[in-house]
Amino acid sequence: MAGHSQFKNIMHKKGRADAVRSKLFSKLAREITVAAKMGLPDPNMNPRLRAAILAARAENMPKDNIERAIKKAQGGDAESYEEIRYEGYGPGGAAIIIEAMTDNRNRTASDVRSYFTKFGGNLAETGAVAFMFAHVGAVEFDAKAADADTMLEAAIDAGAEDVVSDHTGHLIYCEPGRLGEVTRTLEGRFGEPRKSALVWKPQNTVPVDDDAGEKLLRLMETLEDHDDVQNVFVNFEVSDAVMAKLGG
Repeated sequence: MAGHSQFKNIMHKKGRADAVRSKLFSKLAREITVAAKMGLPDPNMNPRLRAAILAARAENMPKDNIERAIKKAQGGDAESYEEIRYEGYGPGGAAIIIEAMTDNRNRTASDVRSYFTKFGGNLAETGAVAFMFAHVGAVEFDAKAADADTMLEAAIDAGAEDVVSDHTGHLIYCEPGRLGEVTRTLEGRFGEPRKSALVWKPQNTVPVDDDAGEKLLRLMETLEDHDDVQNVFVNFEVSDAVMAKLGG
């Protein structure tokens, strides 16, 4: 868990500084369109769409862009995307799960494989590393939403299984099938969360040396930058020195 949070915080900071917003908005819009196409266009009746809209709002995506993405699904002219999960090992033996949406499976697989090779890792078969993670629902709130004890009590009452709180915020975990229910209950008390999504939570973290840590973070950035990649999950820990170097 610690390693995942470390990486997430580093990438969050770097992403805000370095990422091209148009690319980010494109990925968010793609998820909204696919979610609306797979279910009802009403976020109150479609948990996946609700989660996609929350993610878009967290990145300050304009309301018009969100509505346009939903209407695209209703219009029937939306591209047909295939959801694929890739799994592999990075430098130092760290496990990596990549979630992608693509209209060209061969292109995406070739690109992802080349990134692993470039940074000293290797792409594996589906299922090769998934057992090292738990597929769970995750709801995030800002730290100011409540103190740790209040959030823990409310989350458990709402049906959540675990809460991790620190100065960056509160991260609530629940069973995948209860994500919508837990999100709605906590939102009614604390306001809109900054995130509600299904994630791959590492069961344990793997410490890696500084050299491997730097390569892993470069691999993560390269994967995140790919148009077809929606999410990247990892299970490694890096030293404070590497965090300072790459997060500062």
